[in-house]
Amino acid sequence: MGGHRTRVGTLAWSSHTLSSGSRDRNILQRDVRAPADFSSKLVGHKSEVCGLKWSYDDKELASGGNDNHLFIWNAAASTPVIKFTEHTAAVKAISWSPHQHGLLASGGGTADRCIRFWNTATSTALNCVDTGSQVCNLAWSKNVNELVSTHGYSQNQIIVWRYPTMSKLATLTGHSLRVLYLAISPDGQTIVTGAGDETLRFWNVFPGPKSQGSVNDQAGGPLAGRKYGDGDDDDRKLN
Repeated sequence: MGGHRTRVGTLAWSSHTLSSGSRDRNILQRDVRAPADFSSKLVGHKSEVCGLKWSYDDKELASGGNDNHLFIWNAAASTPVIKFTEHTAAVKAISWSPHQHGLLASGGGTADRCIRFWNTATSTALNCVDTGSQVCNLAWSKNVNELVSTHGYSQNQIIVWRYPTMSKLATLTGHSLRVLYLAISPDGQTIVTGAGDETLRFWNVFPGPKSQGSVNDQAGGPLAGRKYGDGDDDDRKLN
């Protein structure tokens, strides 16, 4: 697939549509059923597009840029319908809540270090939490109202948070360089992280769908045997 003039740094799926964001500052919408390289172009960012995520109902696309802006697009728009400009560094980490319609989390880079929450239904900012480190990735648990963040400079940590209090349930260490990649298993219990230290690490961080407040207790997991508490913080290394 062609269309971008420079590197493509982020992708997001919505049914048969593949969205791509590039250093050329554009977002291209690609209908993979059609022979054309792309079906539409979204223009708005003033610098590289480094984060993309479709909402669970496939009606809204969130984009983050190296211009420190977070934009919301609807399926029919060629310009952003909402612009959030509160971040003070690049916005790469973006995640929609599976539990509340229109609830969006975003994370800023080294000069920002904050996770911010937004209500896209009312176009309002909800909350801001300073994490102390560059925010590289965000992902909500589909089983409980919690989320995980991965970080870069300076601590390279992984943090599990309870929403909406944003109390820390655990701080996981082990990576020696920034944690650039994050994916969640289909059952929603295990995450895998990839870092600049050239390692992949697997962590059991979220409870299963039928669990009521306890972390997956499989032997060997970094949170094995641990119960969720009220804001307790747990520093552990993966063996």
